[in-house]
This record gives sequence, structure tokens and C-alpha cells, in this order.
Amino acid sequence: MVMMTGSLAVRGSVVWLTPQQGGRVSGPPEPDYDYDYTATAYLPPRSADDGQAGIALRRFAPGAWRTQAEGILVPAKGNRAQQVIPGCIVVITEGTRPVGLLTVEEVHALAPDGSPILPPAPADFSVPTSPPPVDPPYRHSTAAARWASQHASDDQLLNL
Repeated sequence: MVMMTGSLAVRGSVVWLTPQQGGRVSGPPEPDYDYDYTATAYLPPRSADDGQAGIALRRFAPGAWRTQAEGILVPAKGNRAQQVIPGCIVVITEGTRPVGLLTVEEVHALAPDGSPILPPAPADFSVPTSPPPVDPPYRHSTAAARWASQHASDDQLLNL
């Protein structure tokens, strides 16, 4: 979980709204290699009025209604911190009109210079335990010997 008090790098799945759903009349954006798609966004339960952030998306399939993407979220000045966690939905807007939904799969905080801030490695406080007992391996020769063995009851069946 990351609190969006500064810029965040995100990766996830984008679904663009159709014109009938109130999305872009021209359909999904088709950026080229020279620029990223930029827009505004917010995280529910906030709205475009009280939780606006900037968003820049890249590495998504141009013209696709559903695609993987990565991008950067930049909160607007004066907005309170928001939790951004895998599974949350970012509403992509153009102005205040929703045009797409980004389901966040990964999130990383960014330093002011744009480099990722990696969380510290978790401390391992587990108590070392002995390894679990290992069953002896199955041996074909043992099983074959069991099937080939003779038993006293086998002799009685032969005498009938």
C-alpha cells in the first residue's frame, strides 16, 4: 500500500469507456512513440472535484478498448493523501468526464527525481525450524517384490 502524497508509478489494466458510456467520441487514444497519453484522474470515493490528479499513460495498445498500461499519477496541490493499492480503480477523466478505468496491479512511490523508491526488505523474524521429515522414495523394485511374493493363501487357491 502506498499513500499518494507524491508521484506514483503504476501498472495495470485500462478499460476505455465507449461513446455510449460517456467515454471518448473518437474511441481509445492512439498515441505514437513521441508522446504519452495525458489526462486527469481521481480515485473513488473521491471525485473529479475533490481528488483530482494528473495521469500519464504509456506502453498500451493504441486503439484497444482493453489493454495493459503503465503510467504515473501526480496528485494536484492541496489534495489530501490517498491510498493506492493493487486492485484499486483509478477513474481517467478528460476534464471532469470519465473516459476510462485503470485497475492498478502494481504501485511504486517515486522520488522527486523520478527514480522509484523501493520499500525496505522485510525483516525475517521467523524461528528456524527443522526441515520436515522426508518419506523414503518410492522404489519400483520394492513394489514389484510385493506383487511377486507368495502367500500361504495363494497355495490353497491353487489346490482347488
